[in-house]
Amino acid sequence: MKIRDKHLTRKRLIASVGSLLAKKGFKGIGVNAVAREAGVDKVLIYRYFGGLSGLIAAYGREGDFWPSALELAGGDLRAFAESSLSERLSAMGKNFIRALRQRPVTCEIMVWEMSERNELTEELEAVRESSMVEFFNMFLAGPLEKKNEVPDSQILSADDLQAIVMLMGAAISYLVLRSRSIALYGGLDLSSDSGWQRIEQAMAKMIEAMTRG
Repeated sequence: MKIRDKHLTRKRLIASVGSLLAKKGFKGIGVNAVAREAGVDKVLIYRYFGGLSGLIAAYGREGDFWPSALELAGGDLRAFAESSLSERLSAMGKNFIRALRQRPVTCEIMVWEMSERNELTEELEAVRESSMVEFFNMFLAGPLEKKNEVPDSQILSADDLQAIVMLMGAAISYLVLRSRSIALYGGLDLSSDSGWQRIEQAMAKMIEAMTRG
């Protein structure tokens, strides 16, 4: 029972971080506020997480803060790993767009990071950076020329591909964050699903041209 109670209490505290962030932003986050939101003694934050920063890091890892590898892969890691490079890149981009659009709190946190640099935003940034690099190393890095996925004259090194993937991620992040307050970007309607479908289709064509030559 104690093990189960500890597990449930951890989940309540992690969920309370997300709830407070959604309602009040980082200014509403504190040991007392989180404990009150979760309905538990604040000493448990120190006991289970070592303090507020540890709890924030746990929210980044275990909460619904950032899309998992499974989500980015479309729900089937094996099928994703066995697909071609262009298919993997297109699927990852499409799934990343959809994952961010479904996470308004994450979007708000990413905006706050650029204006409120503090220990809490840095904890979540570290979780996000680690997840992105891990996903790249698991599914996208490697000797592409051995897979005959690009012509000899256009071999992409792992460094080249990493830069390309991160540029894609940056572009997607910017457009998703912008869409929360500004509907149009260069005539594209970021407030509609049809607008995002156009972006997904254009991205897939760019990736196909880049990887097939």
